[in-house]
Amino acid sequence: MSEHHNAYTEEHDNSVKLLHFWQKNQKTILSLAIAILVIGGGWFGYTTYILKPKEDKAADAIAQVQLYFRVDSSNLVLKGDGQNKGALYIINNYGGTKTANLAKFYAGVSYLHLGDFNNAVKYLKDFSTDAKQIQLLALGNLGDAYAELNQKDDAIATYKKAGTIFENDEANSAEYLFRAALLSETIGKTKDALEIYKDLKTKYPKTDKGFQADKYIFRLSIEKN
Repeated sequence: MSEHHNAYTEEHDNSVKLLHFWQKNQKTILSLAIAILVIGGGWFGYTTYILKPKEDKAADAIAQVQLYFRVDSSNLVLKGDGQNKGALYIINNYGGTKTANLAKFYAGVSYLHLGDFNNAVKYLKDFSTDAKQIQLLALGNLGDAYAELNQKDDAIATYKKAGTIFENDEANSAEYLFRAALLSETIGKTKDALEIYKDLKTKYPKTDKGFQADKYIFRLSIEKN
C-alpha cells in the first residue's frame, strides 16, 4: 500500500509541477507554437505559390539558352535573340531558383569564350552544383579565366580542385591536373609541378595526359637532382 501511495504522490507532484510550469509559461509556449505555425505556413506558401511558379518560368526560359550554348553562340546565350531571353535575364529575374544558378554556368563559360575573363570569373565563381561532372567543368573553365587574368595561383588551385572533384571523368580530370602542373612550372614551382604530374600519373595512367606525364616527371626529377 505504501508503494502505491508513494507512486500516487510522485505522480501527483509531477502533475502539479507541470501545471505550474504551464501557468507560468503558457504565453511563451503559445507564442512559440503560433510562430512555428506561421513560419511553416509561410514557407509552404512561398514555395508553392512563389518559388515553384518562378522556377517553372525560369526552366521554360533557359531551354533556348541551352540550345544556343550547344552551338557555341555565346552572345545569344547571354542576351537572348529578341524573342527568347538570355542567361543574364534569367539570373537577374529568377534569382534563388535552381535554373538561375545553372544560368550562371552558361553565362560564365560564354564570357570566357568571348574573352571577358572578369565576368567569366564572376559567374563561374558564384555557380555551384551537386552534379559533380558539371562542377568539374565549371571549375576547369574558372581556372582558365584566372589563368587568362594572370592570377596564376588561383588558376592552379582551381585546376587542382577540378582534377579531383569527379575522378570518374578521367579525361577532363587529367586535363586540368596537367594544366595545374604546367602552370606551376611556368611560375617556378617545379616541386609542386612534379607532385601534380605524379598524382596525375597515379590517378589517370590510361589517359592521354597520363601518358604524357612520364616525360615531365622524368625531366623534373633529373632537374631536381
